[in-house]
Amino acid sequence: MKTVSIVTPTYNSMRTLEDYMSAILMQDYPHEDLEIVIADGGSADGTIRRLEQYQSECDIPIHICKNPLKTAEAGKAVGVRKAVHEIVLLLDSDNIIPDPHWMTRMMAPFEEKEIIASEPIEYTYRKEDSTINRYCALIGMNDPLCMFTGNYDRKCMITGKWTTVPREEIDRGDYLSIRFRADMIPTIGANGFFMKRKELLENFEGDYLFDIDVLWELFLKDPQLRVAKVKTGIVHLFCPDLKTFKRKQNRRVMDFLYFSEAKGRKYPWGKVGKYKILLFCLACITVIPLLVQSIIGFCRKPDWKVWLMHPVMCWVTLWVYGIGTIKGLFHKEAADRSDWKQ
Repeated sequence: MKTVSIVTPTYNSMRTLEDYMSAILMQDYPHEDLEIVIADGGSADGTIRRLEQYQSECDIPIHICKNPLKTAEAGKAVGVRKAVHEIVLLLDSDNIIPDPHWMTRMMAPFEEKEIIASEPIEYTYRKEDSTINRYCALIGMNDPLCMFTGNYDRKCMITGKWTTVPREEIDRGDYLSIRFRADMIPTIGANGFFMKRKELLENFEGDYLFDIDVLWELFLKDPQLRVAKVKTGIVHLFCPDLKTFKRKQNRRVMDFLYFSEAKGRKYPWGKVGKYKILLFCLACITVIPLLVQSIIGFCRKPDWKVWLMHPVMCWVTLWVYGIGTIKGLFHKEAADRSDWKQ
């Protein structure tokens, strides 16, 4: 069987660490073919101490390395370079693998020669998860703007699709074998994303690994490459409350503006269409389109608390992105992570 390096950036991740580790340890994939590489950004909440305990308790090797730049993208770069196995699994510390057979299913598509990566087709959630985490799982994204731009990559209960990006799709039973057009791919990567390590290492340089940029370059070089969307999910404990959601959206826009200019991002975000962003703004202002979307979502997956949150989440996103973009015209900097908690 192919060997797998699980690469995870951490930074004050104690809130989710136990669930993260327990789910990995219950996998039926041979543990001797696994390793866990932790790239820690200077946690001060006991994360490292607990990981060191796991090093002596579990049968999967755990390597802990420092991530002085703190960001998840920098942690991925550190972790991928430290990893030694054939396949890299980019798994965030707030991801919970849903069942014991998950990794075996996610690895199966690599028997197809042209496939270089695989990821789940949807997000899932647990009954005890917060309303906002359930909301993000059911719309298939952590950013409702992506529903309007169409470049999301997980199943959305409002649209009934996992993306609207043009593609060639072959149903292999347990997974979809996807070939994208060279001019646009969805925002695949992270949150349970598997990829051949050799291709990852050959297609990024510097201190940051933006997985979507790597894939963009690979598809430009070889349009015959494929990605597998496996018919399973993964839990993403994105945030417990609206305050945290606002903070993470603010971090997202600050980092996007900063890294797009300072680090030469390659994925063509400009091609998502400014008119689609305008449609999002108009939907937020007029409200009615958001209410219609909420009704559609409720009909497909009844959870009234979740769908009442949809207009609120869109308004918060519009407000944070609008203010952040205006500020970014005058001063671009990465988000401060000095007191960050997962």
